[in-house]
Amino acid sequence: MTGKDMEEKLPRALWVRLFIYVVVGHLFAAFIYFLFEMAPKK
Repeated sequence: MTGKDMEEKLPRALWVRLFIYVVVGHLFAAFIYFLFEMAPKK
C-alpha cells in the first residue's frame, strides 16, 4: 500500500485533526498528572 492509497482512505484534514486530538489529550493528561504530583502530601 502506497502513501497515495492511504491518503485516499483518510483525508489529510482527518489526519491533522487526529494528531491534534492526540497531542491535546496527552498535554491534558500530563497537566492532570502534574496537579496530582504537586498537591501537598498529607
